[in-house]
Amino acid sequence: MPMNEEFKEIAERIAGLRDACGYTQEEFAKELGIDLEVYKGYEQTGADVPISTIYQISKLCKVDFSEILTGESAKLDTYQVVRKGKGQVIDRIPGYYFKDLAYRFTKKIMQPLLVTIDPSDKPVDLVTHKGEEFNLCLKGRLIVVIGTKDIVLEEGDSIYFNPGIPHGQRCGGDEPATFLTMITEV
Repeated sequence: MPMNEEFKEIAERIAGLRDACGYTQEEFAKELGIDLEVYKGYEQTGADVPISTIYQISKLCKVDFSEILTGESAKLDTYQVVRKGKGQVIDRIPGYYFKDLAYRFTKKIMQPLLVTIDPSDKPVDLVTHKGEEFNLCLKGRLIVVIGTKDIVLEEGDSIYFNPGIPHGQRCGGDEPATFLTMITEV
């Protein structure tokens, strides 16, 4: 009997999250307090996974519960800021559920670029492009403009966003700002 497509997608999301978080099946089953063979069945078919287990997986992998069930929030339509050393979302538009960066990056080809912006540089025109973009402020203060919002990044802060929204960067202090940017190749 063929596997239900919806259950197959749940199984794939569970396996992908486990892998992206660096767990073996044995380790993940142990963390969840589930018999290994039962857990392997979840990854194979996605069927009969208790809601409570999906909730546990969402907490363990730091993703929204509905992402595992529906995959709906896989579409990046806004931004996420992570402050240095915090490892958590600090600023995001309500209603958007962001996947763990490692999980998002497992299936993306990223093109890294190191950029320095001087305080005297004129702000660039806002641009849009396909893909997804990640900026990490390495030195100084960086202002990332997304739409009409200015997001200030200090050293060590990062932002991940949809570059289909008009955006640009400028120096936010008296010293040059250096940042690493990575853009998916589409």
